[in-house]
Amino acid sequence: MHIPDGFLHPAVLTATGVLSASCVAVAARSARRGLEESRFALLGVMGAFVFAAQMVNFPLGLGTSSHLLGGVLLAVTLGLAPAVVVMTAILLVQALLFQDGGVLALGANVLNMGVAGIAAGYLPYAMWGRGRLRWFAVVLGCLLSVLTSGAMAIAELILSGVRIPVALLWTTAALLVASGLLEGLLTLAVLRALLVLRPGAVEAAYPHRGHVLLGMLAVLLAVGMVGVASEAPDVLESLAQRAGISERARALVAAPLAEYRLSWAPSSWWSQAAAGLAGVALLYGVGVLLRRAVVRRRSG
Repeated sequence: MHIPDGFLHPAVLTATGVLSASCVAVAARSARRGLEESRFALLGVMGAFVFAAQMVNFPLGLGTSSHLLGGVLLAVTLGLAPAVVVMTAILLVQALLFQDGGVLALGANVLNMGVAGIAAGYLPYAMWGRGRLRWFAVVLGCLLSVLTSGAMAIAELILSGVRIPVALLWTTAALLVASGLLEGLLTLAVLRALLVLRPGAVEAAYPHRGHVLLGMLAVLLAVGMVGVASEAPDVLESLAQRAGISERARALVAAPLAEYRLSWAPSSWWSQAAAGLAGVALLYGVGVLLRRAVVRRRSG
C-alpha cells in the first residue's frame, strides 16, 4: 500500500504533505493530553509489533499478496490519536531506512494509512466497540481502513495523471476487499489472544501485557526469517505493474536496509532477519522516546 517516489504529481505531493503534517500535529497534541498512563508502556511494543507484522506477506490470489496494515489494531489498543502518531513513525522509518514507500510520497502514505485509514477503521469500533457487535466492528473497521487507504492511493494516482482502465479498477477493488477481510481476521486473532491471556485487555490497556505482544512479535519475526512470507507484490504494486507505471518508481535516498535486507548481504536469510530486528528495535526505541516526551510534558 506504500506509494513510491515517482508516481505522484508535485501538486498532489504538496497537498498531501500539508494535510498529513497538519493532522499528525493535531494528533500528537491530542495524544500528549489524552493518553492514559496505563498505555504508555504499549507505545514502543505496539509500534514494533505492527512493523514486524507488516514484514510478513500472505498470498491473496491473482499474483498479489497482502499484509497487516495494523491501523485498527493500534487504534483499539492505544487510542485514535496515539495510533496516528505511532503509524507515522512506522511509515517514516520504513521510507528512510527500508525504501518501503517514497520519501517525497511520505505525506501521501501518512495521509492514506496513518490518518484516513486509521480514522475510518476506528469509526465502527467507536460506535459498537463496547457492545455485542465488538468483533463485527473490528472486522468492519479493518475492511474500511484498507478500502479507504487503497481508494485514496488510487485517487492520488488518477489526480497525478495515471490512466487506470476501468476493468483494472474493479479488479483492484476486489483485491482490496479480500485484503481488508484478511486484515480483519488477523486483527481479530491478535485481539482475541490478548483477551484470553488478559481479560479486559482491549478496553483497558494493562502495562504488564507487553510480554504477550513481545511473544507474538517473536513469532512474526520467526515466520519472516524462515521465508514463509509471499514474494508476490501487494495490491498497489500489482496495480502499478498492470497499469504500466511501475517503472516510474525511483529511490531518492540510498536506504541502508532497502527491501528489508542488509545491503552487503542481500541474498542471505540472516540479512532479512538482521534488518527486521533492527527495525523492531528502532521502532521500540521511538515508542520509548514518545512515552518519555509525554511524561515530561505532563510533569512540566
